Amino acid sequence: MKSAHNPAATASTTVAFRFRAEIEQATAQGVPPGDMALHLTLRDVALLQRDPAVPVADISFAGGTMTFLGVTIHKGEVSRSVLNLPSASEA
Repeated sequence: MKSAHNPAATASTTVAFRFRAEIEQATAQGVPPGDMALHLTLRDVALLQRDPAVPVADISFAGGTMTFLGVTIHKGEVSRSVLNLPSASEA
């Protein structure tokens, strides 16, 4: 009997994997990481910080601000994690 559980699909949905792809896509479209903002749930912040697959160089805590791939992370105050990009009027 075939299992509905697909470990590869689960691995591809980690916080780091999801937002790395979104950040890379936005960067390829010309949006600088400094203009993006990651608004993460507290759970997703914890998962990102503890993900052994995330290279140390990808996360920074310099100056009291957490960043992932150069994108500032805003912790909590959201029910669903999202990458915010500048609107066309801000560009």
